[in-house]
Amino acid sequence: MTERLDGPQAPGGDELAAGASPGPAETEPDVARPPATDTNTDTSTDTDADTATDPTDTDTGTAIATDPRPGATGTATAPRPATGHTAATRLSPSPKIAVFFLLPALLLLAAWVIYPIIYSIFRSLFDAAGDRFVGLKNYAAIISDPSMLATLWHNAIWVAMAPLIVTVLGLIFAVMTERIRWATAFKLILFMPMAVSLLAAGVIFRLVYEQDPDKGVANAVITTVHDTFSSSQGYPGARPRENDQAPVVLKNGDVVTRQPVQPGQQVLIPLVGLKPDAVEKATPAKAAGAGGLSGTVWLDVVRGGGGTVNQIDGTEKGLAGITVEAVAGGQVKATTETAADGTFYFSGLSAGSYDVRLPQSNFEAAFNGITWLGPTLITLAIIGAYIWVWAGFAMVLIAAGLSAIPRDALEAARIDGATEWQVFRRITVPLLSPVLLVVFVTMVINVLKVFDLVFIIAPGSVQPQANVIALEMWRVSFGGGGNQGMGSALAIFLLVLVLPFMIFNIRRFRRDER
Repeated sequence: MTERLDGPQAPGGDELAAGASPGPAETEPDVARPPATDTNTDTSTDTDADTATDPTDTDTGTAIATDPRPGATGTATAPRPATGHTAATRLSPSPKIAVFFLLPALLLLAAWVIYPIIYSIFRSLFDAAGDRFVGLKNYAAIISDPSMLATLWHNAIWVAMAPLIVTVLGLIFAVMTERIRWATAFKLILFMPMAVSLLAAGVIFRLVYEQDPDKGVANAVITTVHDTFSSSQGYPGARPRENDQAPVVLKNGDVVTRQPVQPGQQVLIPLVGLKPDAVEKATPAKAAGAGGLSGTVWLDVVRGGGGTVNQIDGTEKGLAGITVEAVAGGQVKATTETAADGTFYFSGLSAGSYDVRLPQSNFEAAFNGITWLGPTLITLAIIGAYIWVWAGFAMVLIAAGLSAIPRDALEAARIDGATEWQVFRRITVPLLSPVLLVVFVTMVINVLKVFDLVFIIAPGSVQPQANVIALEMWRVSFGGGGNQGMGSALAIFLLVLVLPFMIFNIRRFRRDER
């Protein structure tokens, strides 16, 4: 009966079912199966099909052999070979090889990072010479010394301004690059400063911020715009002669005619106190023509000596661009300006007596731009250089995050009637907030450690007004201070300030990876 239901057992049948090659082998005992009945033919057929489809028992991990003949239900099970799933294949290198490759990096990390930190902590507890233990006095000096407090204040200005401005500009540039034709060229230009070292960037901006407009680009632009709307001609040091023969006198900084004049008279206003080189390229002075109230303002000095005092000589230079006022009863009735040869004319004046006056503003120094490298603006000027370097970096990171924003969300908002500003404020910025936060925190870490730009751009006379922690650490330790204890304390203090932001960034990176 069993032979009729199960069929004849071929030698090695179980091994063939398990994937072994045919040949003599020991036969496995049959597994008892309930006899098939004719009353449940459909069920038997379904069971046989299922059994034939999945010949593996997933619970026991053994192979099931089935007889393919119609109507046969006999099966046999055989254990998996030892070379199956129980023998896992190692895909990663062995721990010894991993340690072998990591060991050089670990040694360098220990030599250049771990050991200096430990030694700096130890050294900060001693005095400048390192002979006497002072405990936490160096750390107490950081928060009590006035110059140190000023340094901390400068760092606070950096942290409050630079990261925020860099992040905002990076966001604006990233959004702009999506709406212009030459986006690649625009990104390349903005990112190019990253290819320049901070030392080179400091040298560049030291020249940009030069006071002389002929050297400094910033002041050249500013003075050009200023001169477009107002005259910057000035003759500092110019004055009348101090004697009774001089036709003009100095009153409260203004140069005023000694005697009142009337229309139709010629007014001579000779001045001294200027070096001939200052007006070397000026036009020679000449007497004013007749008509109205007129006159001449000139430098009454002849190179090499000679000439007539208070008279126009052929080689004397006219003073151009000087403001001249006609004053009557303490009120300015008319204003004019001298020509290239120093002559001036008042037209339309009514009859009467007038005092001709040259305002004090004529003798002040000409507008020479802004003192970028002075004690007032030095920190803001260096922050401007920092922004120039890092704005492109922020733009690239934010642009990468912007490209990952689903466009269907933006288009859906526009279809619903949202303006571009609303799309930007309510959709783009919230979706970019993780990227913006990473950029902002990275910039905070950078500004806390800023050194190169401050050291190069700030002149020595104003470095105390631009000082930051990293620069003060170098000055105290190696820049002439010779106090290794205080320098080590500043280094550890800076490390404590930077660590929270670094930990925040690392935790965020790990959270994003999950």
